[in-house]
Amino acid sequence: MDQTTGRRKQDKGRSDRSTLTIDGRVSLRRRRYHSRGEGSTTPGDDWLDAAHATISLATRDLCCQLNMASRSFEMTACNVMKSARLSLSAETLRQLVEEQGKSALEQSRTGELGPAWRAAQCKRPDGQSLVYLSSDGFMAPMITDQEKQTRREKVMAKRKTRKGGKRRLSSVKRGSDQRYKEFKAVMFYDHDLEHRQVSVTCGDCHSAGKLMTRDAWRLGFAAADFRVGNIDGGPWIINQIHARKLPMTATGLDFYHLGENVHKARRIVFGEEDAKGKRMADDLMHTVKHEGYEPMRQKLMEIRQTTRGARRKAVDRLIEYVSDRREMIRYPEFIKNGWHIGSGAMESQCRVVPDRVKGPGKRWDADNAESIMALEAIYQSGQATAYWNLAMSGRN
Repeated sequence: MDQTTGRRKQDKGRSDRSTLTIDGRVSLRRRRYHSRGEGSTTPGDDWLDAAHATISLATRDLCCQLNMASRSFEMTACNVMKSARLSLSAETLRQLVEEQGKSALEQSRTGELGPAWRAAQCKRPDGQSLVYLSSDGFMAPMITDQEKQTRREKVMAKRKTRKGGKRRLSSVKRGSDQRYKEFKAVMFYDHDLEHRQVSVTCGDCHSAGKLMTRDAWRLGFAAADFRVGNIDGGPWIINQIHARKLPMTATGLDFYHLGENVHKARRIVFGEEDAKGKRMADDLMHTVKHEGYEPMRQKLMEIRQTTRGARRKAVDRLIEYVSDRREMIRYPEFIKNGWHIGSGAMESQCRVVPDRVKGPGKRWDADNAESIMALEAIYQSGQATAYWNLAMSGRN
């Protein structure tokens, strides 16, 4: 097709030159080739945009950053218009952001996008390096297969009222079998939280274990002087640490998760506002924090002797909980070494990373939700600059 006249060239192997005007200010001349069997091609266009993208790299970066603080893609589109005077539809923004998130996941998987720091950099004032490992799960809203079918029926009903030709609808990707799905996050960090490496997966506990192994190797985790785990009471986390043979110096139970279980038992045994029950819980937490597991268990056995029925069952459940985790109840040792006894850093990431995918009316396919959270994870990990540099080099 002759771009200047609109007439198709029929002769084989002909070429001509045409002018491309950008924003009415910059004019570029490039050669266009045409053959009857293969059609037309303009090699210069490939040079102008190697990725054949219609949206510039800077615009993609801006859209991704604005989307992280938005409640919806419609709001992101509005913010892009106000901040950069660029008109993009909410659907275009959705596809753009999810594409960038999937690219970030792929680059992390292949190792192109590596950590922004190494374990040897995490020095304490005494000159020794300390790196923490933590992991946790959180729920995110999914779109079910039934909801997708309902949406499709509504679209089909609207199309029946329209006149003229109708573009064929694309096939529907199968939805989730549940309204919520558990995602898992893995985090390595230093004592002062100046360095973080956050990874997220929609897979099961084995997928999270693979992330632990992958990130530990890339960070040089084994080279740190101290390698401390700070986890909640979920058995799958400690099981994955053991199964992956991660070189831990020590692994501790999050102090605040233990406190939640103590107060849960306290409310059943003594009631919600009973002063004696609150003193009992405070005494148990003080004992385990400064004396360890055995003195706490002894006090629990004494409380058990004074209870009956449902109250005794509540105390038994607490005793079983701490007994199963006695190897991780090492608070006196952690305090002596100046290590964290709480996993607040991990709890914070479990609120920040999925924040964009949560909210009224939001429903996602698992892979799309994972891609949105992956973008937040690279920003939390300090990898954003490296990610966009890779994009600039044409590897994104």
